[in-house]
Amino acid sequence: MAERVQARDVDEEEGRRLLRTVRRGTGSVVTWRRAQMVLLSAQKMSPAKIAEVTLTSEDRVRNVIRNFNADGFDSLYPKYAGGRPRVFNLPERREIKKIAKSKPVEHGLPFSTWSLSKLADFLVAEGVVDDISHEGLRVLLREEGVSLQRIKTWKDSKDPDYAVKKARVEHLYAIADGEVMPEADEPTVIWCLDEFGPLNLMPHPGRQWAAISGKNKDPDRDPRPRRRAAYSRNDGVRHLLAAYNLIDDKLFGHVKPRKKRVQFLEFARYLRTLHPRETRIAIICDNYSPHLTTKKDTRVGDWAQANNVEIAYTPTGSSWLNRIEAPFTALRYFALDGTDHPSRKAQASMIRRYITWRNSHATDPHLRKVVARVNVA
Repeated sequence: MAERVQARDVDEEEGRRLLRTVRRGTGSVVTWRRAQMVLLSAQKMSPAKIAEVTLTSEDRVRNVIRNFNADGFDSLYPKYAGGRPRVFNLPERREIKKIAKSKPVEHGLPFSTWSLSKLADFLVAEGVVDDISHEGLRVLLREEGVSLQRIKTWKDSKDPDYAVKKARVEHLYAIADGEVMPEADEPTVIWCLDEFGPLNLMPHPGRQWAAISGKNKDPDRDPRPRRRAAYSRNDGVRHLLAAYNLIDDKLFGHVKPRKKRVQFLEFARYLRTLHPRETRIAIICDNYSPHLTTKKDTRVGDWAQANNVEIAYTPTGSSWLNRIEAPFTALRYFALDGTDHPSRKAQASMIRRYITWRNSHATDPHLRKVVARVNVA
């Protein structure tokens, strides 16, 4: 049986100092955790109970208490060497980002959201990092593209295989981002595919530059451009079947009058022709019925198996996980907003010319800003 370790008797001034350190919530997370352990021990709580409350091991609690009994408050402060702050490696940064984007309840904690102090405390307790300051954590999260945002309405997926499908899609994204190396039988080219539309021949709301009005207006200026108020949706609708290559950062698309299984397979065959037969590719898409293999129609599964292709489906109700949604937003913003095409040919030409421009200007800062604003996967 392990020995009973208890903090020495603390006087009133020492008790107030411990309480201030715990309540302050700033500075080193290590100091805060050590002060919390000592304070609980001074309140006659057992090491086993302290370990349960602070989410750490009993051995660590005993070491902190012994050090405090021997060295006093000096033992609460970590002995850092000089030099620049520690640089976290890629696996540590990935794990920190993953935990920050998760919910505390997923880790058995009674919190609805992470604060910097709670997150830093949890990372140290789980052994992800030895120590990290609140400001250092905030800077790291900002560099990784993570910020504290207001919660919006959301529909939870009812897919019974949600965790498995989501994990597979995220693993394919990690391969595309170069964060993990693909195994021998895994795809090396990752595509995100979806349908965009319907594309109607109608005036689309948008913005454009025009001469100012009011008392400072130019009396000789041209009338401000207006959109048609009355129109008919002639000639049916069209759909854009598009795919986004995560490796090359390229967008491809075909405008089709329908979006059934035949058109899906035609477009998938086109994507397959862009790579050598021995190169295994993955196509990430949602659970729209033409994408699926069913008992009555096995064409999609048969084609994928025969052509060295993996079809990875996002969970039901989780199409946001598909990274092509962000390029679709940019397409709508740059090529469709504020337009009123006279014909299908003009509309399709506009979309094709935008895709060509987008693929040759993938690093355009305005384009990256629009994409980053909506990219959540």
